[in-house]
Amino acid sequence: MKKRHFLRLGASMLAAPAALPAMAAGKKAAPSSGPVLLTVTGDITAPNRGALDPALDQMMHKQKLAFDQARVFAFAALAALPAVDIRPTLEYDGRRHSLRGPLLTEVLRAAGADLAPESCALRAIDGYAVLVSRDDIRKYRFIVATHLDGKPIPLGGLGPLWAVYDADAFPEMTARPLPERFGQCPWGLYHIAVRKG
Repeated sequence: MKKRHFLRLGASMLAAPAALPAMAAGKKAAPSSGPVLLTVTGDITAPNRGALDPALDQMMHKQKLAFDQARVFAFAALAALPAVDIRPTLEYDGRRHSLRGPLLTEVLRAAGADLAPESCALRAIDGYAVLVSRDDIRKYRFIVATHLDGKPIPLGGLGPLWAVYDADAFPEMTARPLPERFGQCPWGLYHIAVRKG
């Protein structure tokens, strides 16, 4: 599949969950304020949508995801959470950049996962996925970046969401070559699976 076609396809699929019925079992979805950008599944207690629909949730289905309920976030919902600013040196150009967004722990709290998970699987739209431990999520103060250098991160760049930390703030990270500091930081983040054990 051509890269340009894949990115266009990915953008349309990110919006698909917002069009689904509110929730199974009579639960009501949060008011929509734009297309869904992030879906949190697994061990959560504050869902606002129902199960994966193999017909309409094509990208998640093709990436072999499955869930009975989820917490979904539009850009406005993420922007409404308390934000943190970091300034890491990025591997792509070797320069420091400003990144802004809520702490991953705050996103998990909003989904009803609090700090209970043992780990989280962070998945990008291209299928890249990493398993990050609870200890690393706290230690490195991961954020779900929504802004890069003061502007929303575009799809087709590193966004619209990027799970990232300030590698410059940790000596064990700065001791590594720059291209090896962000292996746990998927850009194009769209799904988090919360795991308690």
